Amino acid sequence: MSDGRAGMENQALGLAEAVQRLTPADITVKRVRWRRIFDKLPSALKTDWMLDPSSDPAAPGPGEAWPDLWIATGRATLPLSLRVRERSGRQTLVVQTQDPRWRTAAFDLVVAPAHDRTEGANVLPITGSPHRVTRAALSGGAAAFEAALSALPRPRVATLIGGRSMAFDLPEGHAADLADRIAASIADAGGSLMLTFSRRTPEAAKQVMTARLAGLPGMIWDGTGPNPYFAFLHFADHVLVTEDSANMAAEAASTGAPVHILPMIPLKPAGKFARLHADLRERGAARLFDGTLTPWTYEPLNETDRAARVVLERLGRA
Repeated sequence: MSDGRAGMENQALGLAEAVQRLTPADITVKRVRWRRIFDKLPSALKTDWMLDPSSDPAAPGPGEAWPDLWIATGRATLPLSLRVRERSGRQTLVVQTQDPRWRTAAFDLVVAPAHDRTEGANVLPITGSPHRVTRAALSGGAAAFEAALSALPRPRVATLIGGRSMAFDLPEGHAADLADRIAASIADAGGSLMLTFSRRTPEAAKQVMTARLAGLPGMIWDGTGPNPYFAFLHFADHVLVTEDSANMAAEAASTGAPVHILPMIPLKPAGKFARLHADLRERGAARLFDGTLTPWTYEPLNETDRAARVVLERLGRA
């Protein structure tokens, strides 16, 4: 259950798929949104009739049972998650990912990023957030790009560029400087580039980076056609990721490829992002980008599966 945005849905779905890998399970994806006039109301005041008509029904249909497990992500799902235990007669285990920032004890389990410092007896802190990156998923996603990427000169460098957020910015000048540093490192190593932007990447930054990196061997995804994100991670010998995205950094650290953190322009103290990057450095997964592509090894993160095992313990199926 999520609001349907990819970053949100992938957290809930990633944890559900991890549970499914450990025990037979059927997964149903549901998306919910609130009518605009009610969207900003506190979660405690929201009721079902305030939902937008486009929302999937949260309750089971006639003749259907409540699920054994409810996994939800994001603010939009909180009012529904809070009532599931009561409505199901406590037959449903309610798991919320991310920090709900409100009444953590009302859920059976909260799987929260350790860098958020969420506290509570039912809180499971993990490095990063649950996600869908597995060896099998990456291999499957790579199939459509095998011809285009497998023959690229090595080291193959996946470069994941974020954008403006409350904490960071990527103005044109800084984007140009990053592009020049990336180009120099790949050229010095005789490698190739696999570049993708996020929805938050400013257009000016996207244009200047594309122009300055287009001469390298490789692929720059322009947002059209199939998304090569999983393929890029599958074929990567190194991953460069901007410091604004906790999700991309944790996903990159699940591959076993060296993760290089690209600096952005801070708009406020880095806080939770600094804590995440410190965690990844302590695990040996990530380092600040120093302009070189020196390889190293580490044990890939497997936090989503760890969370799934805890969920199964709570279900009594471990």
